[in-house]
Amino acid sequence: MPLTRLLAVPLGAALALAVPWPSGAADLQPAVVPNATLSSPAVPDGQTWGGAADDWTGGTLLVSATRAGHPQGFQAVALASSAGTPIGTRVRGVRAGATVTLTWDDNPDSCVSSGGGRPYTVSVAGPDNKPGSYTTKDANGKANWSTGRSYSFTAAEDAPAFTFTFGTPSTGPGCRPMITNVQATQTPPAPSAPTASDPCAGDGASSPACSTDAGNKEKMDKCPATSRDCLDSVAGKGEKENAGIDQQTQALDEFTDTPRDQDPNAALGGLCQVANLHNENLEPGDTVLAPGTWWYC
Repeated sequence: MPLTRLLAVPLGAALALAVPWPSGAADLQPAVVPNATLSSPAVPDGQTWGGAADDWTGGTLLVSATRAGHPQGFQAVALASSAGTPIGTRVRGVRAGATVTLTWDDNPDSCVSSGGGRPYTVSVAGPDNKPGSYTTKDANGKANWSTGRSYSFTAAEDAPAFTFTFGTPSTGPGCRPMITNVQATQTPPAPSAPTASDPCAGDGASSPACSTDAGNKEKMDKCPATSRDCLDSVAGKGEKENAGIDQQTQALDEFTDTPRDQDPNAALGGLCQVANLHNENLEPGDTVLAPGTWWYC
């Protein structure tokens, strides 16, 4: 049965409509991209460029929120100025085998001298994960953001690393593509089925206990199903187990027969006097059950 949610619609009176969740939405879980909006460290007031982004690796160069001009006011990172030098981080909270989708926003920055958009690639580890190729919108002398770019992959490791690489020879900061608002969701891998542990498997088969057990099993297989004497000769009659039960029964009897300094019933009489003080003024209609039926008293 699909999951549903209640949607309240004010139409003269409140109505409740059952709206199905999108297919597969119940399987999606958030994942963590450190410093996802490149807010740390903050570029000092009055400066256009900052230092390296916290929790990211490679040739990162932070861009102030004013220069980035992102619709949500985020700082950004300019991809590395050296051709082929990647920048990136890891997706936390992801196990190997999960299906992960990255989303982000990109911007060509304001440099128009090189014309067109800025090409770059996204890469993650794993033989089945081919790099994704992307190009920003054309540079037009001002911020020109594309939002909601995406790349999906299967995690080949826990907390998989991903990188962005600008494939153009060294250029000034104003002519490099910018990245920000990097988010991630995941569909975790199916849990592994529990495996039965056989202590007599592999090297354990040669242990004395397993050798005896295997030999007894072979002997029991040869016993006729109706021959109790044959089975008793292999498995025994449980003498040790029965002796243990007898010892426990004897110990319980000795505990029960321990002499008491006072008869337990005499102690109950004193307790009843206290209890009766609390309920002696109750009328029959004051309780569902009469006080006399509550306990021993």
